[in-house]
Amino acid sequence: MQLVEIPGLLSGAAEGRGGGRALLGVLRGADAIVYCQDVSGSHDALLEVRNEVALAGINLPSMLAATKMDEANEVDLASVQAAVPDLPVVGVSIIDDESLIAFKEAVWKLTGLIRVYLRHDKQVDAEPLALERGSTILDVATKVHQELGATCRGARIWGPSARFDGQRVGRVHPVQDGDRVEMIT
Repeated sequence: MQLVEIPGLLSGAAEGRGGGRALLGVLRGADAIVYCQDVSGSHDALLEVRNEVALAGINLPSMLAATKMDEANEVDLASVQAAVPDLPVVGVSIIDDESLIAFKEAVWKLTGLIRVYLRHDKQVDAEPLALERGSTILDVATKVHQELGATCRGARIWGPSARFDGQRVGRVHPVQDGDRVEMIT
């Protein structure tokens, strides 16, 4: 997963003002949008940016990161949520690890992707593979390397899609978010 920050959009961006067409072009290639808003700031700029995105015909899964929660309170967060009732809102502070973990989980949920971890020599890779829902063991193997996809016979699996830890499964077994997989060639 890759998060890309673009500069703020100006009023008239959909008509090209302020380099708006190029910035909106970046959004067209995205899978989702995370809007960011200072939790105690004015909601006008956020509403204007959302309007420009809508005028450009971009309709992607979206959420709002309400930033600077360390300087705010629940009333401020409730105000932001009321301003954008159609978006999930996550309060974030760079000095609060729990809020950053909640933000990361919300982004994963927003994208619809699942995380599958590779297991080898009883060690689990810290960074997951990001896959579409409905992916199989074969998709996991191919994501690692084309050649592994061609030689993969199945896997041992730990996690939500396994009936028991270390279950041996075939190439067409569907994986789920949080699975840990050890390939068999």
